[in-house]
Amino acid sequence: MVPLVDVEFGEVPLEMPDPVRRLVREAERRLDAFVEGRLDDPIVGFVPSDFAAVYPVLATIARGHLATGSLFCEWGSGFGVVAMMAAELDFDACGIEIEQDLVDAAQELADEYDLPVEFVCGSFIPSGGEDVADHVGDFAWLRTDAASAYDELGLDPRDFDVIFAYPWPGEEQAVYDLFERYGAAGALLVTFQGVDAVQVKRRVSG
Repeated sequence: MVPLVDVEFGEVPLEMPDPVRRLVREAERRLDAFVEGRLDDPIVGFVPSDFAAVYPVLATIARGHLATGSLFCEWGSGFGVVAMMAAELDFDACGIEIEQDLVDAAQELADEYDLPVEFVCGSFIPSGGEDVADHVGDFAWLRTDAASAYDELGLDPRDFDVIFAYPWPGEEQAVYDLFERYGAAGALLVTFQGVDAVQVKRRVSG
């Protein structure tokens, strides 16, 4: 495996600009309504990340030109808010989500805010990478029962310059393994680790 190296930022106290703040506020309103409307049929394992914690890191990457290019993918995109924030920062963003209802909700929100983000239904695990499930814990939610979504996007995992994921406890190593195996040299993996913790790793060339 090609190693991943940590990217250190120090403090990133950047605040959301008003357009992003309005987007997040509306997304959170819709998220609450979505969850409330599915109390009898919840989507297991669906928990949004902390957008206020993620945005400053994405903004630091964008403003510091720390990525090798502009292609951005959100793995397990849910309502797609992180991908939309990336689009606000001029990334060419997309999201992959295994639940069609979430894909539809994300695309509707992006379209209403005129954000050029594409969301597709499927697995972010590339074909041949299903063995990563061997690394997940008993209570993780990483699924390998759907087709890989990259063909629909017309892209390969190695095309992306930045990938974002919110791994559940027990899934972190699987996400790292996927990125090591399929990510591009120089690409960044941004992960939300809970409680305001955001980590950034770069895949280095062998």
